[in-house]
Amino acid sequence: MKMTRREKMIWSLLAGVLVLLFLLSSTDLIIKEKKTEIYPISIVIGDTTDDYYTNFRKGVDKAADEYNVDVNFITLYEKGDVTEQMELLKREIDDGAKAVVLVPLKQQECSAILDGMVLSSPLIVMGTIFPGDWAMSGISQDYQETGKMLGEAIAGEDTPDKPVLVFSEGLEYGYNKEVYSSLLAALSQAGFHVQLYEKYRSGTSGALTAESEDGFRRTIEENTVSGSGDEIFVALDVQSLDQVADIIAGSPDSGKDTPNLYGFGSTTKILNQMDRGVIKGLVTTKQFDAGYLSIVKAVEAIEKRGDRDQIVLESYYIEKDDLKETRFEKILYPIE
Repeated sequence: MKMTRREKMIWSLLAGVLVLLFLLSSTDLIIKEKKTEIYPISIVIGDTTDDYYTNFRKGVDKAADEYNVDVNFITLYEKGDVTEQMELLKREIDDGAKAVVLVPLKQQECSAILDGMVLSSPLIVMGTIFPGDWAMSGISQDYQETGKMLGEAIAGEDTPDKPVLVFSEGLEYGYNKEVYSSLLAALSQAGFHVQLYEKYRSGTSGALTAESEDGFRRTIEENTVSGSGDEIFVALDVQSLDQVADIIAGSPDSGKDTPNLYGFGSTTKILNQMDRGVIKGLVTTKQFDAGYLSIVKAVEAIEKRGDRDQIVLESYYIEKDDLKETRFEKILYPIE
């Protein structure tokens, strides 16, 4: 059947409309595609290695995927150098970081240096929030509570006639001073005698020396080998705990007349040492959550959402039997 001229015009018009709609839909002339903004965020830690940050990084990576964040993880070149850490923080902001997450090497020194700096990007502190408008959020454990928790656990399992030897990178590092203060109070109240050994004491040079490293190790070895086995060892930080556990594990008397070792942290290596019986008890927290929240709070600060706040993560005391409990498996061995 032959089409009329009118029908031909209608079909031609419809074809033209279809072609036009196709062209418009294949470009952004009708629906402009919203461009996803990628936020560059830097994390500046207070160590020369990120070996102790495995679970923390898992949380960071999870949040980075969800919030379109490009994470730059920055370590120190020189161990114990606070000035370098602050210079790296400023460098990252100058290089375009929209926000910085800081794991302060020494909280008081970092805070003092920051007082003289002008930051153009918000700062998230892994610890107690610093004073100043540029510090938007702090994410931490209750450091007084963690020390008290471990002190009470030791007092509940050991007798006060056993000497307690406490090992630390230094009380000025991180939040060791707060942890030690509450640990000492709990143990002293229970009648224990406590002896502190610092790799670095307050007032010494910030840079590590071979003498301090060797002397610290020698003290641990001497007390491990020549001790009666009744000693109680406590490591205030994950670095010291790692070192003390290695020395005990390598001792000829390992598994027999070696001290009960307690500490803070939950790296895979440390958990393996606990599973082998080298470490008696640990206080830990959800490192995955800490990493995840650091990115969430950084994005909120970039987008000017949320208020200045302090997030306090729950702490847990665990022993070997707890490693296989479901609730602790999720905390200690998180899956991204």
